[in-house]
Amino acid sequence: MLKEACFYLGTIVGKYSFKGEVLVKVDSDTPELYTTLESVFVEQSTGLVPFFIEKCQLHKSALLRIAFEDVSSEAIANTLLKKDLYLPLELLPKLSGNRFYYHEVIGFSVYDAEALLGSISSVQDQGSQDLFEIDQAGKTILVPVHDDFIKKLDRNSKSIHLNLPEGFLDLFE
Repeated sequence: MLKEACFYLGTIVGKYSFKGEVLVKVDSDTPELYTTLESVFVEQSTGLVPFFIEKCQLHKSALLRIAFEDVSSEAIANTLLKKDLYLPLELLPKLSGNRFYYHEVIGFSVYDAEALLGSISSVQDQGSQDLFEIDQAGKTILVPVHDDFIKKLDRNSKSIHLNLPEGFLDLFE
């Protein structure tokens, strides 16, 4: 499975027992959606490797406690610590309205007050505030990904309409 055809599910952050169970911090507000998984892809140095799940349950409401097939000891579980987990894109729950996944808006046209600003070239999500990176004829505009700024998301026309504060765009001239 190619990583480009998958989405990031979370990271193995700890061991749960001496029997090889692991704890996964899931990158989702609703980790309970993933308790029925049969398998996941674990990122290894050779690429994404499928791991089959014997048991998966919520742990302290924010983590998943997973028992993988063929991972039956603490020593084997140690080799999985800090590994990222992925699932195929088709398993992402569908979103509607102004809710979206960052990967799906890449290439969307961005409008402010009906004027075309450019298109989203990426979404920066490494800092304390996620940002749309908008390409405006070679110039980069960074706009916070914030509900107050997003007026309308239109999947059919692949566009996002923003309501930016007056003078915001002057910062990029």
